[in-house]
Amino acid sequence: MELPPVTAPDVDARRAAVARHAEMDVPDGALGKLAELGVWLAAAQGLCPPRPLARPRVVVIAGDHGIAAAGVSAHRPGDTVGQVAAFRERTAPVGVLAAVAGVSVRVVDVALDTDDDDPHRVRRGSGRIDTEDALTAEETENAFAVGRALADEEVDSGADLLIPASLGVGASTPAATIVAALTSTEPVAVIGRGSGIDDAGWMRKAAAVRDALRRARPHVRDPLALLRVAGGADIAALTGFCVQAALRRTPVLLDGLVVGAAALVAGELAKGATDWWLYAQRSPDPAMAPVEEHLGLSPVLDLGVRLGDGTGAVAAVPLLQMATRLLAETGAS
Repeated sequence: MELPPVTAPDVDARRAAVARHAEMDVPDGALGKLAELGVWLAAAQGLCPPRPLARPRVVVIAGDHGIAAAGVSAHRPGDTVGQVAAFRERTAPVGVLAAVAGVSVRVVDVALDTDDDDPHRVRRGSGRIDTEDALTAEETENAFAVGRALADEEVDSGADLLIPASLGVGASTPAATIVAALTSTEPVAVIGRGSGIDDAGWMRKAAAVRDALRRARPHVRDPLALLRVAGGADIAALTGFCVQAALRRTPVLLDGLVVGAAALVAGELAKGATDWWLYAQRSPDPAMAPVEEHLGLSPVLDLGVRLGDGTGAVAAVPLLQMATRLLAETGAS
């Protein structure tokens, strides 16, 4: 797949932000991570001081996974539909926090196993990856294109910060498989408790990742083939979303294992995309440690939030707003 090159964030704006912090009437380095956030946002916007964020946006990509039938989740296969309803009613955690942080939330169905129709739907559920491919080649390309189109829609509508998020029973199993494949990590080291599985569920999940990884390893040098074999429509769409956000020079907050796995694949497809991403908060899921190392990103926060729905990322948005105000309003020495 031919993609245009990713343009790097603005070097001059970055330097201006660093110089502005050096002139502030505070001890050198005293603002710590808040200073780093302001510099990052100034470079992303190409402006110092950066503008306050006017339209930060969470885009939740929802999809079912055939591997859920293997008992890898504390939720039942098919529960995703009810979870989506809670998101649309703004009663899910990310909806509650988004209202506080001034962030809007959109939920998109790319692979729910339901009779309800959605124009973004690629298929009903993704294949059971321990025994079959998640998608066909055509479905993989379609899902990737859907993700890119969603990013375009949001940027064209004025979004100045994007937060990709995930919703789907069983989604952490293909995500862990992709992480293990791309970072050469053993399956047992990437298996977390996800939705709150017990020991028996952990063993089933470990077996599923082991078998899926056996099928995935021959495709580690072909990102789209890896998504086809071991991912899913939601992960492929999230990958396209992360790629296109970088191509559109729009900053992204990453949070959660499924988004982290998609970002790994996106980084393979679009070199330089990581410069447009910020790792919002450290997830306790063990698979996120190799993601963090592989992408070279350090978390802004360490909240212990294990959800993949953007909750942790939304919690970081007020800090970005504070960082813009500090650059714009702090007095010089």
